Amino acid sequence: MFVISNEETKVPIRVWLPDESHLDKLCAEQALNLAKLPFVYKWVSLMPDTHAGMGIPIGGVIATTDVVIPNAVGVDIGCGMAFVGTDIKIDDIRNIVTGSGSIIHGMVGDILRSIPVGFKHHKHVQSCHALDVAWKSMEKYEANAELLGQLEAGYYQIGTLGGGNHFIELQEDDSGFLCIMIHSGSRNFGKQVCDYFHKTARELNRKSGSNIPDEWQLAFLSADSPAGEQYINWMNLALDFAAENRTKMMYAVRSIVEKWIGKHTDITFHYTAEINCHHNYAALEHHYGKDVWVHRKGATRARAGEIAVIPGAMGSYSYVVEGLGEETSFCSSSHGAGRRYSRKGALKNFSTEDVMADLYKQGVALAKHRKNDVAEESRFAYKDIDEVMENQKDLVKPIQKLKTIGVVKG
Repeated sequence: MFVISNEETKVPIRVWLPDESHLDKLCAEQALNLAKLPFVYKWVSLMPDTHAGMGIPIGGVIATTDVVIPNAVGVDIGCGMAFVGTDIKIDDIRNIVTGSGSIIHGMVGDILRSIPVGFKHHKHVQSCHALDVAWKSMEKYEANAELLGQLEAGYYQIGTLGGGNHFIELQEDDSGFLCIMIHSGSRNFGKQVCDYFHKTARELNRKSGSNIPDEWQLAFLSADSPAGEQYINWMNLALDFAAENRTKMMYAVRSIVEKWIGKHTDITFHYTAEINCHHNYAALEHHYGKDVWVHRKGATRARAGEIAVIPGAMGSYSYVVEGLGEETSFCSSSHGAGRRYSRKGALKNFSTEDVMADLYKQGVALAKHRKNDVAEESRFAYKDIDEVMENQKDLVKPIQKLKTIGVVKG
């Protein structure tokens, strides 16, 4: 970990990387902008997977006094991880051949057919507890009429994966057991909330004569103002929606695994270690004697003893970790491996054929409707997850290492 500070910054920047040569230029510029904000508390923290984002770096953590920044949470509010283990030994099913290929190929193909991915959503209304509760608490939301349609649209989006770096994986842990991992968030619901309140914040900042440059994309809302309270209400709803979204997909995946195991084996099994955690959100927390709004954008909460998930790239490794409660990171850790190449950069540097050959060589079953953009998610487009873990060994302790054996992508 190293520290950046100069005469222009209000607070220092703590970076969980070996030195500045590991930090890309745009990411550093965004961190310096954050460090100049008058309401940032103590310091800016950058996790070891950090890279440039919108306004604030992905892998960025800030605590603020009395304000919230929509772009410091981001458009995919509540993006995060769901995980469950099993006591099924991979060696007991690895060589089972079905009419769809290996049993792993059969499972991921079934998942892709059953769960909408990318821009697709359900054709019929789905049940959603989070949205049902929102309708009963309309006094929290009715002032933002432009967003009310998202409550209706959400019933079609719940239980869907999305695209980009979102995934459903079947994995083998370091003890040889089958595990299930899901990476997804609040879908278009969260994006609309972020965009609406970022626009609102820009207008209010302009009217109040804020000296924070608009091009920094860090428009803010006073947490106790009507607009700030409205954002917090909608953000919390998006968090509940995202957690339920992952839960619904996990139930669907578990049902598919049970079907294939029941059809092709006589194995009786149990589930273990269920986890569901966010890595894009803001929360009022107590740090260094003060209640502050901790914004984690691409960062996982890692309080002492807290169990969380840090995924790697497709075909790589992921980790279940235990938080160490390191206060200098505001009890946070990385949310994944972090990109080395942008999506366009990955497409330029890695071919579809090379990525498919790499997955085949590793024995990874891929289920994806279109393969022409698969290079965006090549494991080589991301940082080495083991280097990331080494750089945050003061933040989390690995307790389970997992290797991709099957993956569903949008």
